Amino acid sequence: METESEPYVRLATLRQLHRVVADLNTARSLADTLQTVVDGIVVGLGYELACVNLVRPDGDLVVAAFAGDPAAEALITGRVGSRASWERRLTMGECWDGLRFIPHTEGWVLLEDDVPQWHTDGPDPRFEDEWHPEDRLYAPMYASGGELLGVISVDRPRNGRRPGAWGREALQMYAFQAAIAISNARLRANMQRALVRLEREQQALRASEESFRQAFEYAPSGMAIAEMGGDQHGRLLRTNDALCRLLGRPASVLRRYSFSDLVHPEDIGTLLRTSAEGGRAELRLGRRDGTYVWVSLRNSVVADAADGPRFLLTHVEDIEERKRHELQLAHRASHDSLTGLPNSAELRARLGARLCRRPQSARASAIEALDAAYEGREVHGGHDGHEARAEAGGAGEHGFQPDGTDRYTASDPFDFPGAPTAPTDGPYDHHVHTVAPAADVDDGTKGLAVLFCDLDGFKSINDRFGHHTGDAVLIEVARRLTTGVRDGDTVARLGGDEFVVLADGLGAADAADLAVRLRNAIIPPIRVDGRAVRVGASFGIGWASCGMSADEVLRSADQRMYIEKRSRSKAHRRAG
Repeated sequence: METESEPYVRLATLRQLHRVVADLNTARSLADTLQTVVDGIVVGLGYELACVNLVRPDGDLVVAAFAGDPAAEALITGRVGSRASWERRLTMGECWDGLRFIPHTEGWVLLEDDVPQWHTDGPDPRFEDEWHPEDRLYAPMYASGGELLGVISVDRPRNGRRPGAWGREALQMYAFQAAIAISNARLRANMQRALVRLEREQQALRASEESFRQAFEYAPSGMAIAEMGGDQHGRLLRTNDALCRLLGRPASVLRRYSFSDLVHPEDIGTLLRTSAEGGRAELRLGRRDGTYVWVSLRNSVVADAADGPRFLLTHVEDIEERKRHELQLAHRASHDSLTGLPNSAELRARLGARLCRRPQSARASAIEALDAAYEGREVHGGHDGHEARAEAGGAGEHGFQPDGTDRYTASDPFDFPGAPTAPTDGPYDHHVHTVAPAADVDDGTKGLAVLFCDLDGFKSINDRFGHHTGDAVLIEVARRLTTGVRDGDTVARLGGDEFVVLADGLGAADAADLAVRLRNAIIPPIRVDGRAVRVGASFGIGWASCGMSADEVLRSADQRMYIEKRSRSKAHRRAG
């Protein structure tokens, strides 16, 4: 019921509404804003109790703020009502424009639902518009997009009456402004959380970058960052001190190069086959002084940012000492420990690498083999010579490795670096066949001569003067034999006082002359511990030929040596 003082009430309410709405914009957090909303209702809109039910992310509504009764506040703050129960309430009772009023005559059915509520006592209303203790008035708050933000609940108007048109409009206006304030407070809170999260991420990124920088710069082994893709792919962008020391170049100079500019020419294929992600390789990199160092490379791909350019991070480990040990072990396995000459297994591997399983009857002459090799035509016997024999890395002129280089295994004569492919006995085995000169006439054929050497008189020296003197004699004989052959020829020790010389490209007369020269090199006196001792040498000349095994070739040369030894008297053998 309107009174004569209604205009004054409107003006006072408007002033209070203006004041409490202004207070909404001063709150610094979402919690402060929610509490300001309910306090403004109690202070400025004339209700004794007010509550804000805020929509949670799961859709249910929680009592987020309460004002007017500390006991009721302690009872229901933080309690949750389901979304379904609230939607039911917002469709019941009377719709007062943007408000929802549920009179006590209908609200009794809500006493058992899960929406948090308080109960107030009071007399039954005497007038039609008088407020009943079980009346309920809700002011829904909506965001700009239309989604429900929460619901304001009010109770017990101070004048004891249901709000009139002006009171309803004031509450509706206040709910609209409260929705804006809550949305802004949420936005500020989200922005603050985002800023805090961003700052933490930036701090973590700075810490990560600093950790990476220190790990990169102070790593005990070499580290490098290179470009990926584009015209400058592989160019070094950054190197640490360890890599600079390893290669003997300052960082400013290394930035002009890529690993392909520094790698040993023989290892460029290994580098190109190494994948960028998780790739590993062992190769040689060039130092400033022109030498090369063995290193192990390990690659990984790193990104500068989420969508930024990718870079290649390479870890470079110095393995020079390990490689040296591996070479030493390989040398020990394939060389005689006393003389340093290739041992029996190495000799058989080198000899077997020159032989194939081609049958003796199908052998072509040396001239035919050479013609086939240069002209690419098929020779009689179904074999051709399209390619010259493959040479191992560092091999000498005649296809044998110099002492102290690459090693082969005796179990497979074709399993060594650069060896020819194992023959298939097919019509085209791409192998220059080894042939033997004729035994009865020197027709100019050149072959692989196998000179089997057995020392004469060595046993008596060993028995008379001891193993120390015998070892010294063997070392000197090995030196004289090595000095007397060409680069690329092989001098090997089979064991005891037996030596074998492999000399390629010799005719029958050449091989005989070589045997004489080597015998003459051996017979001069050898001085050991102040005394002179002499040994003689018997040589047997065999010829390697495809279709024979290495053992067959050595057996043939050994038999010829014993024939030559028996053909001379003992005195003549000692005299050479």
